[in-house]
Amino acid sequence: MGRDNGKRGGKRPTLEDVAGRAGVSRALVSIVMRGVSGASEETRQRVLQAATEIGYRPDARARLLASGHSRLLGAVFGMAGRFHLELLDGLYVAAAKAGYELILSALTPSRDERRAVETLLDFRCEAVILLGPAVGTPVLAGRLPVTVVGWQVEHPAVDVVRTSDDEGMRRAVDHLVELGHQRILHVDGGRALVSTARRRGYRAAMRRHGLEAYVRVVAGGISQEDGAAAARMLLGEDALPTAVVGYNDDVAAGLLETFNRAGVNVPADLSIVGWDDSSLARLPHLDLTTVRQDAEAMTRLAVERSVARLTTAPITGREVVLSPELIVRASTGPAHRPEPVSGVSPATSKQTHASTRRR
Repeated sequence: MGRDNGKRGGKRPTLEDVAGRAGVSRALVSIVMRGVSGASEETRQRVLQAATEIGYRPDARARLLASGHSRLLGAVFGMAGRFHLELLDGLYVAAAKAGYELILSALTPSRDERRAVETLLDFRCEAVILLGPAVGTPVLAGRLPVTVVGWQVEHPAVDVVRTSDDEGMRRAVDHLVELGHQRILHVDGGRALVSTARRRGYRAAMRRHGLEAYVRVVAGGISQEDGAAAARMLLGEDALPTAVVGYNDDVAAGLLETFNRAGVNVPADLSIVGWDDSSLARLPHLDLTTVRQDAEAMTRLAVERSVARLTTAPITGREVVLSPELIVRASTGPAHRPEPVSGVSPATSKQTHASTRRR
């Protein structure tokens, strides 16, 4: 018999091609390829020779499934800004390094968490990583290893990898106060758990500087349009704040571009801080000061924790909390009417300097 190398007619050889070459049924070829008993040694050799001749390569996943291990990790993600795309890329890299494949299942307005995880179960994923939705108890909690990335979960069967929202807000507010700002406003991310944590962190940071009278939270969301809508609302008021902390970089970008179009100079008239240090924040025309989350570390730790739950690797603690970093860029500057701020000691100012990095 002649040998056909690689793909035939531009198509990858299939089980049907092997069956036709060997003169047996497709079911028998499947049995041989999966290493299951049921075929004679003569038939097995004939099937393997036919597969070699036409360049058929068995599906590695099928062999793994036959052994009871899919080596698949599932990830549920929502449309929650540019940063989630960077987290997905990090998960692919980390999973590959650990010898696992990653299956994605998206959340949309018509597709909830339950539907998203059902897809991952259909693929026989061995563990699931949630980038969203930010819920108190994931539907798979206790059924298989679940790791959430980005928010706090109290369920004892769920692992957590997150950045400290309290510390991030403290660093953002400390930076603005050092620049002379008092009227610091927060545009939040809606009703999700992460948004709740950041609102709490903002209020605590303002109280720490004795600025309770200036605390104000404006309803926002997760997108640039949400930031733009908040900016348009503020532009309709008698006076603007001197600084705004957005829920994420997308919201901050919407704020900045809308204020600029309205003739408000950022940062001369108004300073803006984002959150995540996504690729959006680094665009030259935005150049956002932002609270940096380490996407590479978060995704690597999430994959490591998932794999550890599937093996005998030792695990210390259920929750990993990372410290954020304030990246200072061009969107923040001195308050246009600097006012003395009570409650800020020289020690506080030194601490603020030590926790920021200018790029």
